[in-house]
Amino acid sequence: MKLDVVFSPLGLLPGQATGRTIVVIDILRASTVICAALHHGARAVLPASTTEEALRLSQTIGAADVVLCGERGGLPIQGFAHGNSPLEMTPAAVRGKTLVMTTTNGTPALLATQGAAAVYVAAAVNLGVAASVVRDALDARGELLVLCAGRERTFALDDAYTAGRLIVAALGSSRKRTGLNDAAIAALELARRYGTSWEPPLKASRGGADLLALGFEADIADAAREDAYPVLPLYHDRRITAAPAPASLL
Repeated sequence: MKLDVVFSPLGLLPGQATGRTIVVIDILRASTVICAALHHGARAVLPASTTEEALRLSQTIGAADVVLCGERGGLPIQGFAHGNSPLEMTPAAVRGKTLVMTTTNGTPALLATQGAAAVYVAAAVNLGVAASVVRDALDARGELLVLCAGRERTFALDDAYTAGRLIVAALGSSRKRTGLNDAAIAALELARRYGTSWEPPLKASRGGADLLALGFEADIADAAREDAYPVLPLYHDRRITAAPAPASLL
């Protein structure tokens, strides 16, 4: 078994993503927002690296059902319909819509997975289904890479803790924890250190502290609701859609 965790896109080695199954984590907040949007009926989410690219994409698609969302510095982008809050992803706002999304950390992490065999999105809100993907990938291919978005492309406690919780949920108590890189071992230690309550590590992180200062405590509470949005976001051909449930859940 080979299970690698990388704490930010800058930690990816050349070719490390090529041909691999990857799970991307940005719990505060892009991963949570993507899960909420798809759970509430969005057709797809298209990640963009910059505000300008997001605007170009929306204009190129040119359909009435295209919605811009995202953030810079944690705050909604002027002229965009929605920010980067899962609480904005209501059925009335997103059902049947294609979202074009750009965020400081989450969308760059997704775009860094070019060449991967399959890319999924994970958070607390879809932990169960994401853990099933990890188990299936390890059973089928014997390997998996967990990519944390991090904070401004450096280590982020909230994403690393989530990676540890994902590994614990996927491996359970019976599977041997061999073949983990040092970052995966560190993520497991964070999961052990903070236990099973999501809000303390999320609020303790720098990203969480910034959101609290901006008045987004409710977003953190929503991101901490384990399995609240049990969908499996699959990133393929520059778009994220809800994939069928893993075989292990059927």
